Amino acid sequence: MLKSVARTANQFVNAQSLGGVLLALAAVVALLVSNSPWAEVYQRFLQIPGEVRIGAHGLVLAKPLLVWVNDLWMAVFFFLVGLEIKRELLEGELASKAQALLPAGAALGGMVLPAAIYAAVNWGDPVALRGWGIPMATDIAFALGILVLLGSRVPTSLKVFLTAVAIIDDLGAILVIAFFYTADLSPTMLVAAGVGGLVLLALNRLRVMAVGPYVIVGLVVWVCVLKSGIHATLAGVVTALAIPISDGRGGSPLGRAEHALHPWVAYLVLPVFAFANAGVALDGVTLGTLLQSVPLGIALGLVVGKAAGVFGASWLLIRWGGARLPAGSSWGQFWGVCVLCGVGFTMSLFIGSLAFEGTDAMYEAQVKLGVLLGSLVSGVVGVMVLMSSQQVEPSQP
Repeated sequence: MLKSVARTANQFVNAQSLGGVLLALAAVVALLVSNSPWAEVYQRFLQIPGEVRIGAHGLVLAKPLLVWVNDLWMAVFFFLVGLEIKRELLEGELASKAQALLPAGAALGGMVLPAAIYAAVNWGDPVALRGWGIPMATDIAFALGILVLLGSRVPTSLKVFLTAVAIIDDLGAILVIAFFYTADLSPTMLVAAGVGGLVLLALNRLRVMAVGPYVIVGLVVWVCVLKSGIHATLAGVVTALAIPISDGRGGSPLGRAEHALHPWVAYLVLPVFAFANAGVALDGVTLGTLLQSVPLGIALGLVVGKAAGVFGASWLLIRWGGARLPAGSSWGQFWGVCVLCGVGFTMSLFIGSLAFEGTDAMYEAQVKLGVLLGSLVSGVVGVMVLMSSQQVEPSQP
């Protein structure tokens, strides 16, 4: 089982490195197309209607392509996130209090401070304040991909630390989406989704080891959650948490599901999401545009809030909480990784699409500008710090 877990973890890291490159390329292509003569074609492409009809007069799901990507396509990503969270909690870096202390505290600091900075910048504007959750999350594919590309300059312990922080960030983002970014709730659909959740639990208790039945029930739960007013991607997390981690014979249904999904998510799901969501017209964008409260709050939250929040909380835990600096790393290297936590991209764009859904289109453009700027600066500065911090220093402040 331990070998299986280690193999899954190694595959995860390797997938994120190339996946991060593809994610960046997809975002660049979206930006180029959005600022070319093909911009109108790009927008029309995202609005291609898609419809699913069950029965002649039954359930109808009719949405444009962009919404299908954000509601159904990203449910696959959240399914993988749920698998990773469960594995880390039961067998990984979060399986014990001692292991979880540093990344959990760091992630909490890296969520609270960016949200506070954004709220402070946008205080007094109730519409803009809706975006407070945007700078809270770390893009695990981008950030970990950067670390992997830096190779031996970064100790493995720091890659593990960043992975754990990003996974806890994702858990925090899931809770924020569930409790704060929901539409009008449908009690009937919520009850139906709850029944689906009970069926998933029953499959787990009956020790059903095939992943297929969970996925089938999960699709039903997805439809119910979609109709309930809670964001449909959360159905992916619920489904993942029900899948058994061990079959009692040395195998892992959860590990098999992760193994199968990693390449699809890293090489297809996230790049498609990036291409569909990162396109923003830069015509007319000036320094004044970037200094508007929404993009400024997002950029400051990612660049300043994430780095200071992750590092500050970690320093306090190492100084007084009994935690330790990741093995073989220096404080300079640790600071560089904390800065990289400000690469928010995927989850930040996703939360931004929920935060300003149904508002003026200018907010969508401002969110994209803030996320792209903040993530770019965090990535560049993080790499510069890591490239100049190679000496191992004492592990205590």
